[in-house]
Amino acid sequence: MSAEQVIQLLDQTGDWYRTLGIQQQAANEPSDLWILYENRETAVQVIGLAFDVARADVVLLDQEPAATSEGEDATVAAPALTQLQKKLEAQRLSVQSELDSAQHQLTAAPNKTRPTLQAKIAELHGELDLIDTKKGILDGMSGVANSGAAATSSNLRAQIDAMAVALPAASAASQPPAGATSPATARAATTASSPLPASTSAVSVATSRYGLWNLADNVLRLSEKIGTVDMIDLRTAALQATLTQIRARLIDQMRALSARGDALVAQADTADSAALNGVHDQFDALTNQFKQASAILIPLSKEDVLLQQYRRSLRHWRDAVENESRDAWRSLGVRVGVLLAVLGVVFAFAELWRRMVLRYVQDSRRRYQLMLLRRIALWSLVVIIVGFAFASELGSIVTFAGLITAGLAVAMQSVLVSIVGYFFLIGKYGVRVGDRVQIGDVYGEVIDIGLVRMHLMEIGGHGTLGPTGRVVAFANSVVFQVSTGLFKQIPGVDFTWHEMTLSIPTGADYASTKEKLIAAVIDALKDYHGEIRRQTREIQKTTLSNSGGDALPTVQLHFSADGVVARVRYPVHLQHAAEIDERVSQALLYVISGLTPAAADEPH
Repeated sequence: MSAEQVIQLLDQTGDWYRTLGIQQQAANEPSDLWILYENRETAVQVIGLAFDVARADVVLLDQEPAATSEGEDATVAAPALTQLQKKLEAQRLSVQSELDSAQHQLTAAPNKTRPTLQAKIAELHGELDLIDTKKGILDGMSGVANSGAAATSSNLRAQIDAMAVALPAASAASQPPAGATSPATARAATTASSPLPASTSAVSVATSRYGLWNLADNVLRLSEKIGTVDMIDLRTAALQATLTQIRARLIDQMRALSARGDALVAQADTADSAALNGVHDQFDALTNQFKQASAILIPLSKEDVLLQQYRRSLRHWRDAVENESRDAWRSLGVRVGVLLAVLGVVFAFAELWRRMVLRYVQDSRRRYQLMLLRRIALWSLVVIIVGFAFASELGSIVTFAGLITAGLAVAMQSVLVSIVGYFFLIGKYGVRVGDRVQIGDVYGEVIDIGLVRMHLMEIGGHGTLGPTGRVVAFANSVVFQVSTGLFKQIPGVDFTWHEMTLSIPTGADYASTKEKLIAAVIDALKDYHGEIRRQTREIQKTTLSNSGGDALPTVQLHFSADGVVARVRYPVHLQHAAEIDERVSQALLYVISGLTPAAADEPH
């Protein structure tokens, strides 16, 4: 692999190793934690082997001939430089040998041949200097190339060491075997360095609850866990595919080396003694290359086996989560089915209630009350059932209901009081549509009674009372207000008491005058006496009291600074109040004037 490929492989392996953090977040069951610990131990070994492969590849890169950089216009490649260096070295040896021979001949040569030898020696010295110059230039060029390759190799080693520091598991996994710990110790260290997630106990408690909310949350959580396991498996498969490609190229290279070795063996069988030395050197080179390739191939094979084990562990984890998810879906479906069945029973009972009321209750007022009670009971039960279905614990729903109730009581105090007042209004002595009531200074006829407020058609005027055309609304909480007060007639009773005050002339016979006044009032009320007596008996029947008597008029005399005052009190039928007041006024006027009703008809 090139330096870029080595760094890419380490990056991909490091990213895959970091998925252990995602697994730790997803592991919230005891079985998940065992799988997490096994995967962590496998991942530590894989990351260590990946760095072993990278360092072994650096060694191979160091021993390869230096190549020109991409895009560089180099005129001489590294192999050509080596060949030229060897050629120059051979030429130098040849020239040096010839020079030594010439110098040896010079010492024994006669004077006549010495100038020729000296010239030859000088020429050989020049040729040797030229060769040394050329060789120096080539050595410089080769040094530059080798220094560039050494710098590249040094940078690659530095990057590998930096990545190993960023992944402490790589340093721990690449320790020499002499200092390695046993598998049990490594597993204990891994367990100690990876404490139980803080959410495990909370999740275990949550899964022991049976609220719909918790069941739905459990289903979603398991679905997310399955997706997480699938994502980790995909990344593991991608890393495994990358390693498989590298192994395939490396195996092809080793096959080529093996074929070359077979060819050398065949060549050695037919080679002479002079050629055997070269074949031996090639065998040594092939052996070295096989050793270096095996330093990469063996860790890659171990990584492949570990990744297969890793993926099997992920498959087992996914199968376990799928089983748990199916159980969660089944529990959720059962709970939803039970909830729907209970709500169906409640609504069926409510429908039966409605039909029974419509069939057997003829009184419209009582029917309305029962239907209202049905509606309140129905929706209250629905809220309670749904609340218990979604609640995880009884204490939580009680606390929640208490807080909600307290908040509603404070925020809707007036509304709640009006709702309570509604049930007082529809009680035995309450009001119904059509009743005439008096609230404070307002007198009117009830036209509507709601859950929060009621409406009156105002009745007023002098003489015969009639609608004013105005509708008055009162909150039902008026029944609790002492200052305002709510007045109504007893059902079936439609009379009240009126009073008149008269001044008795001075010197009159007070006893006789009182009797005359009573007789006059009784005579004025004779046309309404039967209805008044009936209503009086109705009051006695309703209230179980005899305090009402026969509702006869009374006259009381009072002494004052201005003389004697007679206070006349008499019953009045409300529908004929104006007419009765007029009759009583005329009768009293006749008595005060000393006249009788019969005398009033005589001509004056």
